[in-house]
Amino acid sequence: MLVANRTHVANSLLAALPNKVYQSLLERLEPITLTSGEVLYHPGEPIHHVYFPTDTLVSLLTMAEGHQALEVGMVGREGMLGIPLALGVSDSPVHAVVQGAGMALRMTSAHFHKEFHQSAQLQREVYHYIYELMIQMTQTAACNRFHRIEARLARWLLMTRDRVQSNQFHLTQDILANMLGVRRVGVTKAACDLRQRNLISYNRGEIIILDGEGLEAAACQCYQIVKDMREVARA
Repeated sequence: MLVANRTHVANSLLAALPNKVYQSLLERLEPITLTSGEVLYHPGEPIHHVYFPTDTLVSLLTMAEGHQALEVGMVGREGMLGIPLALGVSDSPVHAVVQGAGMALRMTSAHFHKEFHQSAQLQREVYHYIYELMIQMTQTAACNRFHRIEARLARWLLMTRDRVQSNQFHLTQDILANMLGVRRVGVTKAACDLRQRNLISYNRGEIIILDGEGLEAAACQCYQIVKDMREVARA
């Protein structure tokens, strides 16, 4: 059983819950270490657990015949994985792949169902998060279609930073290419451009954001739109 100290609640969705609801969930949550590349969900397969990330990032990927995977959303400490369960659906529509090793809190789908239907406060927070994720996924679709790779890469790095709460993370060019749905050569060119502008350092997959404000200026408006809409939804 986890220590019931609210100051250590690293997941924002859980931290927003009233203490009584949080304490009830606490009895069902278990800490788990997620490894990079681990697949939590497969499309069309049952969701056995929900996850509340604390310092890791999970990509939601979709596949099209004859094409590589494309990221349609990302989940970090701001939310949870397994939202179809809150909508009465037991199967996952996407691949959920861990992009950086870290910790999460896990609960069985059966326990989540019970807690979700008993708590109006939990329902409210989960529905708020579903709305936020819908905005993110909608904006990501538009971004992938219309914006330059450099701006998209800047947006993705900023969103990753916000969710893992760190300016440094490990990401290979192959991973970035899959996340953005572009060829590796395109990611290489975009990363080199950001590096030459002293916005990031990039060596052997280790990325460090050197100038957050400059990177925000290099990113497309999609980053700020998603960020602003999340703040409005939480107001």
